[in-house]
Amino acid sequence: MSQMFHLVRHAQASFGAADYDNLSELGHRQSAALGAALKQQGVTPDAVFIGAQKRHRQTWEGIESALQTGITPVVLPGWNEFDFGGLLEARFAARDDKPADLNSDRKTHFRILRDTVLEWQNDEIANPPETFAAFSQRVREAREIIAASGAKAPIAVSSGGAIGRTVADVMQAPAEQMILLQLQVKNCAVARFVLAKGQTWLNGFNETPHIDADNEGEMLTYS
Repeated sequence: MSQMFHLVRHAQASFGAADYDNLSELGHRQSAALGAALKQQGVTPDAVFIGAQKRHRQTWEGIESALQTGITPVVLPGWNEFDFGGLLEARFAARDDKPADLNSDRKTHFRILRDTVLEWQNDEIANPPETFAAFSQRVREAREIIAASGAKAPIAVSSGGAIGRTVADVMQAPAEQMILLQLQVKNCAVARFVLAKGQTWLNGFNETPHIDADNEGEMLTYS
C-alpha cells in the first residue's frame, strides 16, 4: 500500500515577539486558506500528526476549520523545530560577537540562522541543546511512525528545519542542504511524499495552493 503524505509548514508565527510560538493574525488566515485550498484539491487526510509546539496545533486548527475531518491529531514531538535560541546561546557562550538584536531585521536573522546551523552540523558548537545527529534521528523517526501508521493519506504540521531535514534526507543530499531548503520554505507550504514498501519519494516541495496572484502580496511570508 502506498501513502500520499502531506507535510505542512506552520503558518506565520510571531516574529520579533516575546513568544514566537503563536500564530499571527495573518497566520490564522493563512492556515484557514490552506485548508480551503486542500479541500478544493480533494485532499482528504485519514490521519493527522502535529509537532508539540503551539504554532503546529494552531495551524492544524485553521486547516481543519475548512477540511472538517473531525480527526484528533497525534502529537509527535519529533516534528518540533530545533532550539535555535539554545543553539545561539551555546554558539556565542565564549564569544563576544553575538548580535545585539537578532530580530532587528529578517535578513540578519536568516543569515545568523544559516551560519549557526552550518556550525551545528559540523559539530563546531559546544554543548548544544540537541546534537544535529539527534535532531536528524528524531525527525526521521517521526516520518517512520507515519509510514507505519497504515494511513493512506496522512498529513502532518511541522516547522521549516524539520521539513528541510526531511527533504534532504529523502533526497540523500549533503547535510548542508537542509538549511538551504529550510530558508526557502514558505509559511503554510506543502511538501508531498509517496511512502511505499519502506521507501520514500519526494512528490512535491514548497507548494502553496492557497496563494495566487490576487493575494500573494499578503499571504506570501517566510517566518
